[in-house]
Amino acid sequence: MKLGMVGLPNVGKSTLFNALTNAGAESANYPFCTIEKNVGIVSVPDKRLDALAKMYNPVKFTPATLEFVDIAGLVKGASKGEGLGNQFLGDIREVDAIVHVVRCFEDDNIIHVEGSINPKRDIETIDLELILSDLDMIDRRIDRTKKLIKGDKKYVAELEMLEALKEHLENGKPARSFPFDEDGLAAIRSTPLLSQKPVIYAANLSEKDFTDSIDANEHYRQVCEIAAAEGAVIFPICAKLESEIADMDAEDKAMFLGELGLEESGLDRIIGAGYELLGLMSFLTAGQPEVRAWTIKRGTKAPQAAGKIHTDFEKGFIRAEVVSFDDLMECGSMTAAKEKGLVRSEGKEYVMQDGDVVLFRFNV
Repeated sequence: MKLGMVGLPNVGKSTLFNALTNAGAESANYPFCTIEKNVGIVSVPDKRLDALAKMYNPVKFTPATLEFVDIAGLVKGASKGEGLGNQFLGDIREVDAIVHVVRCFEDDNIIHVEGSINPKRDIETIDLELILSDLDMIDRRIDRTKKLIKGDKKYVAELEMLEALKEHLENGKPARSFPFDEDGLAAIRSTPLLSQKPVIYAANLSEKDFTDSIDANEHYRQVCEIAAAEGAVIFPICAKLESEIADMDAEDKAMFLGELGLEESGLDRIIGAGYELLGLMSFLTAGQPEVRAWTIKRGTKAPQAAGKIHTDFEKGFIRAEVVSFDDLMECGSMTAAKEKGLVRSEGKEYVMQDGDVVLFRFNV
């Protein structure tokens, strides 16, 4: 999973990126501090994997990973190449989902590129640039489809969909809120649209607002209204606090979060939101050589899940020996789970479930 962190200059994007990834990206109080994209790889926390490691004491422990991309700040006119626009739009095409950091704190010492704090304006600025970029692509696609219709009338429905999508975009609405049907989604798949990317809004609050009165912050409420209208994910975060806990050990971090009344860090919440937004889950493989988590789409069948490990596993798939994580933990060992009949033999049509502990049988 690759998440692109975007936002206007000086909203706290790079500060949050550094806190989440410990990547050491430069962060400063001036626009375009981020010029080249920064990339950070983080391990996905999974208590199930920790429990399996205690059970097997493996030689190798491999959690799933998440890639954060800190993308250059954007300004008006990016779709026409203003500022670092072309680079911004190119970088954002490569990510699976967008984490849009929105400034919801007041601080006279940290300048805002627009001179004031206004989340609605900031969100619209970025959405507009993505929409304008998409409109250019849709115009080209419409021209191409009109030519195809002359030889094959089957493209008439596609043209109607594209023209309706163009009107939707021209009304300032992102492609992610367009009511695509299955045929429309299939038709547009070859034209990746930036405003169709799933979005997580990270509302960056001051330490005081984050710990005392989140809902009293009018800027945060504004972002909540926008997210609700789009069906997007939103959660409050304080980049400054995340920076403070980034270097703490697990025990101190848990204590600090507990004092704030939080069960999870910002990183854990973003990962959870990302998995939910993209429809992802993990299956597990366990043994003395290695305990490992594998990320797949919900609805993935056993042979395709096996292919995540190695293509030969999918080609020569015979069966999957599956036990749920909870059943394995309750039994205390794979041997005990087998004796109780809890290890199932599943075939090619088995749909993988979150937390399945699997051994794939294959023959090549």
